[in-house]
Amino acid sequence: MDSDTITDYQSTLDWLYRQLPMFSRVGAAAYKPGLETSLRLDEHFGHPHRKFKSIHIAGTNGKGSCSHLTASILQAAGYRTGLYTSPHLVDFRERIRVNGEMIPKEAVVNFIRRFRESGYDGKPSFFELTMMMAFDWFAYSEVDVAVIEVGMGGRLDSTNIITPDACAITNISFDHTQFLGKTLPEIAKEKAGIIKFGIPVVIGEADGEVKRVFIDKAHECEAPIHFAQEENHIKSISEYPDGLHCKSDTEGNFISPLVGDYQRKNIATVMCVLSMLRKQGFRIPATAVRQGFADVVKTTGLRGRWEKLSESPLAICDTGHNQAGLSYNFNRLKRLMDARPGGRLRMVVGFVADKDIDNIIRLFPQDAEYYLTNADIPRALPVERLAEICGASGIKGRIFPNVADAWRAASQEAAANDIIYVGGSTFVVADLLRDI
Repeated sequence: MDSDTITDYQSTLDWLYRQLPMFSRVGAAAYKPGLETSLRLDEHFGHPHRKFKSIHIAGTNGKGSCSHLTASILQAAGYRTGLYTSPHLVDFRERIRVNGEMIPKEAVVNFIRRFRESGYDGKPSFFELTMMMAFDWFAYSEVDVAVIEVGMGGRLDSTNIITPDACAITNISFDHTQFLGKTLPEIAKEKAGIIKFGIPVVIGEADGEVKRVFIDKAHECEAPIHFAQEENHIKSISEYPDGLHCKSDTEGNFISPLVGDYQRKNIATVMCVLSMLRKQGFRIPATAVRQGFADVVKTTGLRGRWEKLSESPLAICDTGHNQAGLSYNFNRLKRLMDARPGGRLRMVVGFVADKDIDNIIRLFPQDAEYYLTNADIPRALPVERLAEICGASGIKGRIFPNVADAWRAASQEAAANDIIYVGGSTFVVADLLRDI
């Protein structure tokens, strides 16, 4: 690639970030609910999403892992597969992939140039325009099917202009409550908005009032509904050093390299989605399922899901960032520490400013060493404020101005038997992966 193209690409990204602020970076100021702009953009670019099949995946936790796993399996089955996810960790182009390959820099530059020269008079958000870039690239690339991850919620999320062949909602817990609702049924109602007339839907995990929300919405839309937790596609899951070993009557035995307690739920959800897709006419042999699980990291570039950074000391980073996701992680850390007598848990953590930090802090292990920091984004909770909140809850930690410094201190001070955990925010993990 010549230097002019690289310069053009960087200036294109600068324009995207400057003119169209990302919610993930600045928060509420960039949030733009509703489908009107997305529908106008879709018409402006010739309805690209109508040129390929799609699968729509929403949920509070696990939707990224489920999207990557589904795409990996479809690719292993021989389908030319698009994958649209957010946010990215290191490279903007992670959001848009075809058969695992990120969208070329030239394609990013050309799409934005076309948009800016087209005379379009609207003001799309960063997410709306990036989504349209993905759909346009998938159509140009002649994908057979694209896996589309919902950004936030569902009903008013810009991706909800598609009419997928199937959809899935992984689970419901508290996140983005200022936009989606203060109760779990309210949040579920927003996420249930991706359910469309006659389109089958998989629910990964739900009970009580939340389950009733999904049943009622599916009934209203005459949509077949399947609950992964009630279907027995997996006989057993056992953890080994190389991943989760799964036994299935239909797929045989396979290994998922994605570990973490929550991945057990994700596997059940994906297996239910695959069963539904087969009923829709997709040809997905058991060999593709086994290969898709085994190769998901290599095939899709998935990172930051209980990712092991070193063995001695054991260092882990994970993008879990709300109460449910962090609860899974902290429970797992406790079990790991129980098996390491004399070891010390070292937590490199930071958060974004609009999270329910007070309730999250209550989950923090009390006997850990804390390295408090903030990610390099405007939306980050200032580390000084995080230290105040922690102190009020009896958690003491040292302050570091950036993730790299916090990570360096934890690494230098850790003994071989210690565990270092890096997380709290997707963007803390992103900063770490960018710098190491």
